[in-house]
Amino acid sequence: MTNSFNEFARAKMFMVIGSNMTEAHPVAATYVKNAVAAGAQLIVVDPRRHALADHAALHVPLRVGSDIAFLNSVMQVLIEENLYDRQFVESCTVDFEALKQKVEAYPPEKAAAICGLEADLIRDVARRISAVKPMMLCYTLGITEHTCGRNNVLAVANLQMLLGNMGVECGGVNPLRGQNNVQGACDMGALPNVFPGYQPVTNAEAREKFALAWGVDRLPDQNGLMIPRMMEGLVDKTVQAFYVFGENLANTEPDIRKVEHGLASAAFLVCQDIFPTETTRFADVVLPAAAWSENEGTFTNSERRVNRVRTASAAPGMAKPNWWIFKQIARRLGHEWPSDSAREIWDNEISVLAPQLCGIKYARLEGDGLQWPCPDETHGGTCYLHKDGAFACGLGVFTPVDWTPPAEEACEDYPLVLSTGRRLAHYHTRTQTGRCDGMNDILGEETVDMSPLDAASLEIVPGETVRVVSRRGEVRVKAHVTDRVPRGMVWMAFHFREANANWLTNPAFDPVTLTAEYKACAVRVEKL
Repeated sequence: MTNSFNEFARAKMFMVIGSNMTEAHPVAATYVKNAVAAGAQLIVVDPRRHALADHAALHVPLRVGSDIAFLNSVMQVLIEENLYDRQFVESCTVDFEALKQKVEAYPPEKAAAICGLEADLIRDVARRISAVKPMMLCYTLGITEHTCGRNNVLAVANLQMLLGNMGVECGGVNPLRGQNNVQGACDMGALPNVFPGYQPVTNAEAREKFALAWGVDRLPDQNGLMIPRMMEGLVDKTVQAFYVFGENLANTEPDIRKVEHGLASAAFLVCQDIFPTETTRFADVVLPAAAWSENEGTFTNSERRVNRVRTASAAPGMAKPNWWIFKQIARRLGHEWPSDSAREIWDNEISVLAPQLCGIKYARLEGDGLQWPCPDETHGGTCYLHKDGAFACGLGVFTPVDWTPPAEEACEDYPLVLSTGRRLAHYHTRTQTGRCDGMNDILGEETVDMSPLDAASLEIVPGETVRVVSRRGEVRVKAHVTDRVPRGMVWMAFHFREANANWLTNPAFDPVTLTAEYKACAVRVEKL
């Protein structure tokens, strides 16, 4: 997030696009609902009328996968009607003319046909968000989990720069991270192209710095593999060993049958986790890890806030802290790592090597923690980024993008579009919540959510067990008939093994990020 959660209470307007906040990020959603109750305006852009839309002044039910066409069209109206922030654009950005030329190809009448909206609704959105300044924009996986996910993110950034909503309180571009420490994992370099602190592995100075700190002669100068390429490598044997750390790939990746074939093909598979999972079934070795409440360490949340985690209870059996497990493996590979606690790792390594974390020491992580960038120990942390339009790269760069359709669209054999996400009662693959009777009492099985019109055309009644079929597989699941889902679309989650949406989803990926298109695949629903 470029901004902070404490700004939500003071925000004048929110646009929430591609985010079912009330179920996927309920705490953040509470902040939004409280702000709306205090007078803030809310626009929800989402194919479904999920619960947050009940609090919105305007719900924009665009067609799945049409976000770029919608955003480009909104920007076309802003420019045509001179509603954008000309001063910010001229003083703080570059390549405006390229953006203007691109969005001219998306007048509301054209975009409306792509998005399944009225052209005047697009104009209404543009006029509303330009009339209130600043406007805070939030998004989640409904933006990123597409074959055009990277371009979706660029379009969101283009919009907020055009409106001059960057570098100010209560504005910005605010992606709510999908899990409790996704931000922290990325900060620590759990990505194939960067060292801790987002320092590129292709940068010679960064490699030299980390090689010296880690006591090695050299480090690879090429980006590593992303998960889809790793899984392909298991099959063709270009990847000989696979280490899965806290991830249940056999339930979370698209096209489960294909994933299981990859895992079964692994020459050597190690899983490090707190419980047995569908993925550990394929492991040669399972390393029992301590859970978060059995560890000392840190989490970094969506707003870049680093917080302490303290041990609440002892780890059971042979379970050990993750850092301890990694250190023992390193020792057997000939490396003696000096740090012997989470605190030492942070103070002696992380805060020394990552520039934006240099001012964060364990002794300072009391109370509410600190938000990076925090460059030195006199710094109080950074609540919002790009202050006064000062971007990390200098001027903000408009990056024009074109709309592209989903990799798989509805057709005669598969006339419905399946989109997927989370439900409130469970978390991901239920590795933890599935062991909680109370959660299972609240939600004990998956459903396929479908519109009354589609249900009626198929003579399906609420609660009836149906078959949902894609080109990759099928599941049997009860039908939940609801007017929150538009005609032509069905919706499922991936919490339950037998009725997991990922038996159906399409392993098509964004060509740059290799993020899977979980939000769109073609299916049919059959009455049994």
